[in-house]
Amino acid sequence: MNKKFLLGLLTGASLLSLTVTSCKNPDYETNDDVATQALPPIPAAPDTTGGKTAAPNPATREINAANATEDIKKMQPQM
Repeated sequence: MNKKFLLGLLTGASLLSLTVTSCKNPDYETNDDVATQALPPIPAAPDTTGGKTAAPNPATREINAANATEDIKKMQPQM
């Protein structure tokens, strides 16, 4: 059993090496004279706020029940 396993590994390795060597393409040539040019600059992000200033950072507020209730009411849809 051990000899058959070793023979199978040797056969598999030889087939793999033949497959890898047959993948070479002699017609392929690297072409190093490709013209390159610089990319255009990235445009500025559009102003989607309509000129409004940013709201104060809510992370600076104290976390308590009153502030949490107020924040939850702001998140609820108006009916």
